[in-house]
This record gives sequence, structure tokens and C-alpha cells, in this order.
Amino acid sequence: MATRILVATDGSDAATVALDHALDVAADRDAIVHVLNVADTNRPSLARLGTDVVDVLEQEGEEIVSAAADRADERGVTVSTHVVQGEPREAIVDAIAETEFDLVVMGAHGRRGLGEYVLGSVTDYVVNRSPVPVLTVRAAEDATQPFPYEDVVVPTDGSVHASAAVDLGATVAARHDATLHLLSVVDELPELPDDRMSQLSEQVTENLQEILDEDVDTVRSAGVEDVTTAIASGSVPREVTSYVDEEGIDLVVMGTHGRTGIDRHLLGSFTERVIRTSPVPVLTTRRLGEMD
Repeated sequence: MATRILVATDGSDAATVALDHALDVAADRDAIVHVLNVADTNRPSLARLGTDVVDVLEQEGEEIVSAAADRADERGVTVSTHVVQGEPREAIVDAIAETEFDLVVMGAHGRRGLGEYVLGSVTDYVVNRSPVPVLTVRAAEDATQPFPYEDVVVPTDGSVHASAAVDLGATVAARHDATLHLLSVVDELPELPDDRMSQLSEQVTENLQEILDEDVDTVRSAGVEDVTTAIASGSVPREVTSYVDEEGIDLVVMGTHGRTGIDRHLLGSFTERVIRTSPVPVLTTRRLGEMD
């Protein structure tokens, strides 16, 4: 069966950048791209405005997906377009549940207006509920969308969520013959006397190194030849972003806690912060078997 990629779009510049990156991936994998626009008919104001506005929303959606299809045709990528009514977040998650997609691609930010936004906070919602990996693409001036991926980084803390990301990162790196960077970050430690602080820091570093060594064995067994490890100290999102800049990373792969995304270790809420600040695309995954 051909790889199937879902691209949710609201027609914004951010969504178009995400679409173009999805087309890069699709062309490489000979995938079918499904372009989805959600006409947000759940807003209370529409009850007062009547069906004319709903018709306008759907017409606008058809124009958005038609333009996306034209971009796909120019790249020789097979495309299918869909416009549905509903609340954007729920409609996207429902679409993922109804079809066996292999990947979801979304922009990190969207727009407000007649068509409402399908991105931004909606992306956060989808990231934490999608049973398949979600590739989030920023369109800010400080962001790039390199492809193919030559350097991939996976932040890891040894949790089951990080392990899922390590497995996915290894798959991506092996496919692209990329260097896989495994990064562990020592988050802010509690205030302690200097001798206690030094001892705790050393212990944490040793534990993280053990985790990294185990992850190296995992990714090598998955066919990744070029692997590098690093340990940083500080704010996790800041250190991940700094590592991306310093090492010329093309893709960040992270685990997410699922549902609320609240996880005070390396992942969860940190993942959302990385998505909003990373200068390169972020691929997120939930651990196998984690469902709502």
C-alpha cells in the first residue's frame, strides 16, 4: 500500500510552507497526499448568520484545496482533496482516525478570519492526539525546511515517550543515510550546597550517558551508521534549539506525552515549546499503544 500523508491547511502562508515540505516528503516516498480543509461551522456566530456564510466557508475551502492540488500536480505528486464541516481540531483528528494515514503534516501557525484558523493551537491539539506521527513546519523568517534530511536530532531522557522518538528518528535517519544526533539535557536542578550540587549533577550526567549508550545500540541495530551523542545543561527547549543551530540539524524528532502533553521530564509540554521555536521541522510521535 502506498504511503498516505494528510496535510491540514487553512490556506495561510504557514500552511502553504507546510504543504510544500509535505510534497518534498511525498515525492521522496512516492506517497499520496490528502489535503484537508475544515470549514469551521461550529462557531456560535454562524447560527445567527445563516447558511450563506457556511456556503462561503465551503467555497473558500474548495479554493484552498484546489490551489494545493495544483502545487502537488506541478511536483508530480498524487493528491486527493477534502473539505469538511465541523470544529477544526476535532475534524482533523476524526479524519486521522477514519483513514490509515502514515503521517500528518501541519503548519505551526495559521490565521484568523472568515475561514477561521486550522493551525497554531489546533496543531498542539492534533500533536497530542494523533495515533500517527505529526510533522510540524514553521514558516517564520528564522525557520528553514531542509530536505532531504542529512542531520536528525532526537532529544531523549529514557522515558517510553522518548524511546518511541528514538525508534522513529532511527527509521528516518536510516532512510536518508543521515547522521543521527542523540541529545540529553540536564534540566534545571534544585538549589543545593555546592558539594551536593556537584554530586547530583555528576549522577544525573552518568544516568543520561547510560541512556544514550543504550539508545546508540538501538539505532545502530536499526541500520543507522553515523550516530553522535551529546549532553547539555539548561532549559530543554532552549538547549534543543541551540543544538539545532550549532550542529546544522535538519529535523527534530520528539516524543509527546499524549492528550494534554503535560510531562515535566524532557517531553510533553517541552515538545510544544520546541515546536513553536525550532528553526527546522519537528516530527512528533506518541508511544506505541498510547490511545485516547
